[in-house]
Amino acid sequence: MSLPTTHVSFPAGAVTGESPVLAVHALPDGRTAVVTAATPFHPVDHTWPDQPADHGTLTVDGAAHPVVDCLTGATGPGGEFTVGADIPVRRGDEDWAWLVLHVLPAGALGPEAVGRTAHLAVDAERRAALSAAHTGCHLLALALNAALAPRWRKDPGRADALGHPDFDGLAMAGSVMDTTASTDTYRIGKSLKKKGFTTEATDTLPDLAGALPALTADVNARLAAWVAADAPVRIDTPGPELTARRRWHTDLPEGPADIACGGTHLHHLGELTGLRSTLTLTADGTELVAVTTPVRG
Repeated sequence: MSLPTTHVSFPAGAVTGESPVLAVHALPDGRTAVVTAATPFHPVDHTWPDQPADHGTLTVDGAAHPVVDCLTGATGPGGEFTVGADIPVRRGDEDWAWLVLHVLPAGALGPEAVGRTAHLAVDAERRAALSAAHTGCHLLALALNAALAPRWRKDPGRADALGHPDFDGLAMAGSVMDTTASTDTYRIGKSLKKKGFTTEATDTLPDLAGALPALTADVNARLAAWVAADAPVRIDTPGPELTARRRWHTDLPEGPADIACGGTHLHHLGELTGLRSTLTLTADGTELVAVTTPVRG
């Protein structure tokens, strides 16, 4: 059976839905993966696994089964079924179908479920916490770019939506979020310095280590102002497919801002009562780590 790419409703914030079951697969670890035509569940992305998967329940014929994980899968033109890091082609390859896999305990459902209607319910509290962390992560990126703008000796050739040199995009080594915070790690190496970023003291700036308290205060002042502005947040998407190229968008006091993003987010910044980031620099000065913690109202 050739499966279509899963349609997703999580970009708009959906946490419930109904859809026919298209396939049931046994995963290598023995758990069961259920594919539906459409879903509100957000799966962990196999290429950039920053936001953890939604959890919740999948109910068929009145029997509710816990969704303990949610993965990205794909089927190829020859019918091959692959999961996560084992997918051998680039995300969005048009010869492949891209699937949201609702992972249930081993033996929860079998092939007899194909064609039945699944009632899908995401753990809304977990989703809200992850969405807050992801929105905070994007705001941190913009605030950090602005605060670090004076440290660029030349134009690096890449700017963010607010017109500042895109330190976040150029230095990003890893980003991960959980239900309490987001953690972003930036590598400050030779390639970044060749682009014009300086960590050394100048006539007007201390070295980066010495500047860290002021830099942190600058970032947190911007975050506080943006939360207070209570701007709406939306995900712009060209279509319902899992592989659609989506962008996060908000209107900050400094202007509209958008960032490519496949995750979930708050609907407006006023859902937060606070947002603060802690910045640390490794002893050798090669990594800057930002831990950004949202407080929901």
